[in-house]
Amino acid sequence: MVEKGMDKNYSMKTIHRTIKIIKSFSLAKPSLSMKELNEMTDISIPSLQRILSTLVYEGFLQKNEKTKKYQLGMELYFLGNLVQKNSNILNAAMAVMERIREEITESVSLNTLFQNKSQKCIAFLKSYHELVTDVHIGIVSPLHAGASAKVILAHLSDDEIRRYLESYPLVKFSDSTITERDRLVNELQEIRNNGYAISYGERVKGTFSVSVPIFSSVNHVEDSMSITMPIARFEEYDLDNLISILKAGSKEVSQKLLQRSEILEY
Repeated sequence: MVEKGMDKNYSMKTIHRTIKIIKSFSLAKPSLSMKELNEMTDISIPSLQRILSTLVYEGFLQKNEKTKKYQLGMELYFLGNLVQKNSNILNAAMAVMERIREEITESVSLNTLFQNKSQKCIAFLKSYHELVTDVHIGIVSPLHAGASAKVILAHLSDDEIRRYLESYPLVKFSDSTITERDRLVNELQEIRNNGYAISYGERVKGTFSVSVPIFSSVNHVEDSMSITMPIARFEEYDLDNLISILKAGSKEVSQKLLQRSEILEY
């Protein structure tokens, strides 16, 4: 028990030291030497060397071999862009999603492309019905199964789709999951042409979902908005109406994102 406590305290101390190092950089001091970091953080040179080596290896810092100085790395830039992107899409989409849920009383979700190989749920509004299909925010799933995933995959470039299909297996989640590459490619083309995707239990058995793309810029899609419900209740709805409602919502969200993008570029 004592050893576990010591390990935990050591790990926490290392995390605090790492954060202290990263926060030492600023606009006024974008590059810092080990000596400067030592003076600013009071971290011993041996510990500082170990932490800096790890941060460089993971891409959170860059080291200039000529000057021996460190600066913030591209990994932080990518993470910062991800935070900004998700904040923008959530701000633009939540009111629209809430309105759609009020109109149809079914679950509405928002998913985003994650690491170019999967999708991640970043927002979920639960159905008002007792029997619901639950989705957890933060859950990650592959791009070949389910409406929300396929609509994102379909709107990637042809090269990106080819690389995905060459790099990742088409795992079978149910009898409805498409695992034949040619068949999936044909369906992706149909999804791109129609502007929506449908799933009857492809990833989660007993679940129906319909999804549309959200355009963050002209012809660029990384997000999708979906309506999800148990298949048993789907017959109560008109599919064309569900698609129309989602497309109208997607258009509104996309316009908001495009306007914000133009403001930022300006």
